[in-house]
Amino acid sequence: MEILLIIISAIFVNNIVLAQFLGICPFLGVSNKLSTASGMSLAVCFVITLATVVTYLINKFLLVPFGLTFLQTIAFILVIAALVQTVEIVLKKVSPSLYQALGIFLPLITTNCAVLGVAINVVTKEFTFGGTAHLMGLGEATIYAFATSLGYGLAMILFAGIREHLAMNEVPKAFRGLPIALISVGIMALAFLGFSGIV
Repeated sequence: MEILLIIISAIFVNNIVLAQFLGICPFLGVSNKLSTASGMSLAVCFVITLATVVTYLINKFLLVPFGLTFLQTIAFILVIAALVQTVEIVLKKVSPSLYQALGIFLPLITTNCAVLGVAINVVTKEFTFGGTAHLMGLGEATIYAFATSLGYGLAMILFAGIREHLAMNEVPKAFRGLPIALISVGIMALAFLGFSGIV
């Protein structure tokens, strides 16, 4: 039951983009087309999950035992940068068209605060299950990271669909472009807020 609560909470209730406002730059920048948004969502999903597992292990077995927790942010940023470079190399070989479509936004995953935010949340934030608060174990951290990245992907794909639909409709001149996009994000955030009563 705890695992299900983690998943529902990470995807819907505490959505990384719509509730915590992390990762807004790529969210707004890559969501013009559904195909690009899907590719970016997969890349972010992979990076968030893998980065969280690696940073969790580094924190638990290196930083905490040696009293180096003050280096958490720097160590986590270096790990995330290395993982993004790996994803970039793999995408360049496996799917050159997706690599070209993502353009500058793929390297921006390195500075995507959603990736760093999830990694830091996992090692610092206490979660309450069964009335007791505790830090996450590796299994819970992995599930939380994957669910959070799914929530990010869900929000991005839904938003890309909305933007594609808006591009085909007549929008008043004052609202074209970024204004209507921000209004749409606000309405999406309100819709996701409706899930807060579940958990």
